[in-house]
Amino acid sequence: MKAEEIGELEILVNKLKFKAGQKASDLHDLIEDRLMTDFEDIPSYAKTAYEACREWSTKNNELQAAKQKQVNS
Repeated sequence: MKAEEIGELEILVNKLKFKAGQKASDLHDLIEDRLMTDFEDIPSYAKTAYEACREWSTKNNELQAAKQKQVNS
């Protein structure tokens, strides 16, 4: 993978990390502010946060592998 491609992947990873943080924040806000009225929404918020974190983790692993390969080349 070229340095430019790694840079683009790094930007994507940072965007995905931000998105995952937003989803976690949404879940936190639900629990902190609306737990007693909206508790039925917890599974969908948790699933969304989990999926965002998993997407970040997958791309981050890809980025780390690309960086390691570049170092070893």
